[in-house]
Amino acid sequence: MKRFKLLGKYSKSQKFRKVNTKKRNIFHKIIASKRGQAFFDGKRSFGYGGYKYDGRWVPVAKKIIQKFKLKNNSKILQINCEKGYLLHDLKLLNNTFNIHGVETSEYAKAKAHNKVRKKIKICKDYTKLKFENNYFDFVICLGAVSYHGLKDAIQLIREIKRVSKSKSFINFASFKTPKDYWLIRDWTVLGNCILHEREWKKLMKHLDYKGAYDFINVNSLNLKRV
Repeated sequence: MKRFKLLGKYSKSQKFRKVNTKKRNIFHKIIASKRGQAFFDGKRSFGYGGYKYDGRWVPVAKKIIQKFKLKNNSKILQINCEKGYLLHDLKLLNNTFNIHGVETSEYAKAKAHNKVRKKIKICKDYTKLKFENNYFDFVICLGAVSYHGLKDAIQLIREIKRVSKSKSFINFASFKTPKDYWLIRDWTVLGNCILHEREWKKLMKHLDYKGAYDFINVNSLNLKRV
């Protein structure tokens, strides 16, 4: 397993993300957990605050193709693909890619980019993927592992291992200090499994996960309590 900064750092040219439990509390997390209109396109307190296609995933798609040496006709799966923007940009860069997305949100699929909507399948349980063993050349999972409790997070990692030939990428919500833990916990509306970085590393070693990974943390998100 190798750490790879696929998403990079939240741009310091932008304002920091404000952490305020009055603006994001248990009520907002309950609504966000439905992963419907409020989470994707409602107020910022519930999630994205409006998630539209703007080409931001093109640089990420380029890094994926280069890092994981994807070739013509590569089979690619994104777990928790949301509106399919990354899948769209991968296909944009290489039209031969055989792309697949799984998503729990009916709303996200309905609002997905029209060029990839048919490639997205509704999956009620990411821990039970309906694909054959070693089917995909590359599997990417952004955010979803940490959306689960520990038991299901472990099972999801096992599923990623099972359906991918060898190449995959996962990011994990993490912390290094108690202060960092509470910052990210109070900021996230969906995160459940937030572990210390060394705990994630031990877990990956225990599961013999050999794919690439990175951490979502206070620094990458540029969080600040206000």
